[in-house]
Amino acid sequence: MLVLASLGSGLVERLPISFPMVFLGLGFVLGGRGVGLIQFDAHDPVLEAVAIISLAFVLFLDAVRLRFEELSREWLVPVLTLGPGTFLVIGIVAGAARLLLDASGVHSFLLGAILASTDPVVLRDVVRDERIPVAVRRALSVEGGVNDVVVLPIIVVLSAIALAEDRSAGGWLGFGAQLFVLGPAVGFAVGGVGSWLVGRVDRSMPIRREYQALYGVGLVLAAYVAGTAVGGDGFLAAFAAGVAVAVLNNELCDCFLEYGETTAEMAMLLAFLLFGAVLSTLVGAVALGPTLAFAAVAVFAARPVAISLVLRHANISRRARAFIGWFGPRGLASLLFALLVVNNGVPGGEGLLAVTGMVVIVSVVLYGASAAPLSAWYGRAVQRETLAEERESTASGLFRRPNPNAVARISPDELAAALDSPDPPIVLDSRSRSQYDRDDDALPGGIRVPPDDATRWAREQRATGPVVVYCT
Repeated sequence: MLVLASLGSGLVERLPISFPMVFLGLGFVLGGRGVGLIQFDAHDPVLEAVAIISLAFVLFLDAVRLRFEELSREWLVPVLTLGPGTFLVIGIVAGAARLLLDASGVHSFLLGAILASTDPVVLRDVVRDERIPVAVRRALSVEGGVNDVVVLPIIVVLSAIALAEDRSAGGWLGFGAQLFVLGPAVGFAVGGVGSWLVGRVDRSMPIRREYQALYGVGLVLAAYVAGTAVGGDGFLAAFAAGVAVAVLNNELCDCFLEYGETTAEMAMLLAFLLFGAVLSTLVGAVALGPTLAFAAVAVFAARPVAISLVLRHANISRRARAFIGWFGPRGLASLLFALLVVNNGVPGGEGLLAVTGMVVIVSVVLYGASAAPLSAWYGRAVQRETLAEERESTASGLFRRPNPNAVARISPDELAAALDSPDPPIVLDSRSRSQYDRDDDALPGGIRVPPDDATRWAREQRATGPVVVYCT
């Protein structure tokens, strides 16, 4: 698997395919309904171990990479997409499951929650494409990195309901306290104390980089185990540990982030391979026609409808609204959540995993094949005309109405005189991409900074003095 992934990485980047597509398909071919080389079922402890490691690492690294000082400034779009947007998706998918698959109420909402998760792995190529305005990429990346934590508690609660656990009101209150308070608190403590401890020890007795990387792996697993030990959810504890590292500014060695991302990537590829083998034996148990119709609703209707409602007042182009609405891929997280339902012993869990697998297969193929051409289509639109979303560098900025009168202005003559002075201002050429490509003229000494990148430039700028921005 590692040899194929390494040798084929260049080819995958050039073709409208993705590694999830490749390894899910490879597992399907090698599984029980294929050549039979890999024999796995949904209850195999190896699959469970790989799933735990994959999801724990993904959640921890997503939390560590969150920039909470930025999130405090651009909270609006994430809150809308993670709150009303997620619940709208859950409701639409649950309704489709009830109508098309004749699923029970609890099973329908379980499918809705499982399939409300968007996969940051499939989104990576999109959010790294610099042709796409920063605000759009930020909206997608923040949602992809956080929404697993939003749907996971819903899945845990629904699983408890499906198991018909006989709890009193006090019992449910205690269950909620363990799930939402105690487990995350223990994980936060493990992440905070652990990241502080390695820094303190490293200052007194330097720790080699490879052992700092291993320490980070141990921190993730320790947070998971600690959260489970107190009766909470280990995955929420792992996320809380990452939040502690980010919030308390206890920087882990960059070697861990590199090693952790490599470990997570390896575990995710292996998980896709094993899930492909498992699904090859399960998909025959579902009715193909209704399941494909359900997958069509989940992929083509649920998210686009929810996002169009959530972003109806946003100051963005119709292309951006359609782009954000389309890119909500279901992938590894949905499979891991469905496996969690199976391992919790929910009756009919394997059927939910089979349906989830069908939706993920459709999703991985469609999103993997469409990422490059749709990004190119959107990029060409940005090159042709100035779009409203280009003027913002944060996701929440998409809801602000620009007020040109709030910006101090300088006339061309005043700027010419200032440029001839002993202390000339810095001049930023922040015209939109389309305007910049069309115009041959440029201000002398101007620094080219696209409008949606101006905030990042200002944050990193150490020089003092006036800055004059020339924009579209």
